[in-house]
Amino acid sequence: QVQLVESGGGLVQAGGSLRLSCAASGRIFSIYTMGWYRQAPGKQRELVATVTSGGNTNYAESVKGRFTISRDNAKNTVYLQMNSLKPEDTAVYYCRATIEPTLSVFWGQGTQVTVSS
Repeated sequence: QVQLVESGGGLVQAGGSLRLSCAASGRIFSIYTMGWYRQAPGKQRELVATVTSGGNTNYAESVKGRFTISRDNAKNTVYLQMNSLKPEDTAVYYCRATIEPTLSVFWGQGTQVTVSS
């Protein structure tokens, strides 16, 4: 089994910054893709950013230029640096990992990010 543990959420004023971390542990051969998704109240879960083992990144249009995803393959950890936060970024942020070779998908428990105006 694989466990994903997120940290770094919290309350911040608009324009501020937060850094999320997600560490994967357990029976891991290697991790293909790690990413962050978020779900605001009353809305569907949406992609924020992903990064492959080779370093290729993908971002939602709404966060481009403000958020940066990175990963440490040796530590099986993914980070999300969030700058210039807006109230509409308020959501529960979930970490997701796709584990090789089966490409099984695992989710973290989520961490709350609240941006006040």
